[in-house]
Amino acid sequence: MATIHIPEAEAVRNFAALMASVRAGDEVFIEGDLSPAIVLRAADERPLRRLSESLRMAREHGSTVTLDGGFAPDLEAVIESHSEPLENPWA
Repeated sequence: MATIHIPEAEAVRNFAALMASVRAGDEVFIEGDLSPAIVLRAADERPLRRLSESLRMAREHGSTVTLDGGFAPDLEAVIESHSEPLENPWA
């Protein structure tokens, strides 16, 4: 992983290349003449948790919350209401 320092004007001209560097693990500092540096780096990955795992954890922590009989149909309606597939924003 490298640290790259680059002037703002050059970053604008080569943004696609900078994004490729960030995806490869580099950290990019875009430096303006009069503004503070902007840092580009990949977001930390957050592991996804299945509903079953969340329910297991709730039981382990003594939760008394229960899901009513309409939960599954409500969840399906929410998922079907999206015109585009849901994607993991951290993937």
